[in-house]
Amino acid sequence: MVFQNGTAAKPFKFLIYGRTGWIGGLLGKLCESQGIEYVYGNGRLENRASLENDVASINPTHVFNAAGVTGRPNVDWCESHKVETIRTNVVGTLTLADVCRDKGLILINYATGCIFEYDDKHTLGSGVGFKEEDTPNFVGSFYSKTKAMVEELLKNYENVCTLRVRMPISVDLANPRNFITKITRYEKVVDIPNSMTILDELLPISIEMAKRNLTGIWNFTNPGVVSHNEILEMYRDYIDPNFTWKNFNLEEQAKVIVAPRSNNELDASKLSKEFPEMLPIKESLIKYVFKPNQKTAAA
Repeated sequence: MVFQNGTAAKPFKFLIYGRTGWIGGLLGKLCESQGIEYVYGNGRLENRASLENDVASINPTHVFNAAGVTGRPNVDWCESHKVETIRTNVVGTLTLADVCRDKGLILINYATGCIFEYDDKHTLGSGVGFKEEDTPNFVGSFYSKTKAMVEELLKNYENVCTLRVRMPISVDLANPRNFITKITRYEKVVDIPNSMTILDELLPISIEMAKRNLTGIWNFTNPGVVSHNEILEMYRDYIDPNFTWKNFNLEEQAKVIVAPRSNNELDASKLSKEFPEMLPIKESLIKYVFKPNQKTAAA
């Protein structure tokens, strides 16, 4: 890479927050495979001085934030740990964005698309998805509420690239954070079409976005929607022919969860325009998740 004046460009060096998280761990492996130098940040997001120390000692070209509180085992945790959720998801994320802006650095922020729910303008099955500029309309969970707050504030930071991830899925079906793994272990599941993120396809795209210095809000999901039952049918066809499951409706689900869950379709056309090779959700599921894990005869 060469600048227009003929001087060599500085090689990429990524500072990544979220070493112990799922996405943070995958990012490190991707950097290794691509030969990109990277360092995990030691600072706490809510501690400005510790972040400034990281930036000063590491001198990165880009910063990635894959740290955050989603709750264990799920977002219901956030309902009873509101201050801890605010500290990381709001105060911490804003502090990191502000430090990065001070230092002239782009921040790739892995956010969430679980800040919308189907409504009368975006009805289930219509194919009309929420766009990047749409105002979040889902405040059913405290987790989603904090994520919507911080997204709105981050719009003012021209150095931030906000990636709205939804129901992340990867090839690692043993990972309890994997949406497929979650729903195969539930006693009952709802069956609602949703936009989802295939990490094996989209995380490399996020690295390319950093290289292109892209900023602003991006719906970070594969095009189209897939339902719980469609995924479980693929699981049965490719992984376990004896697998069975039971459905229940949202009213029944509400009795076993503390906070309502977001269901929506995000319009991925902005990301598709930038990365036209990105696969629709069902094709991506087969190529990146089910084919590599296939245990049955050819499906």
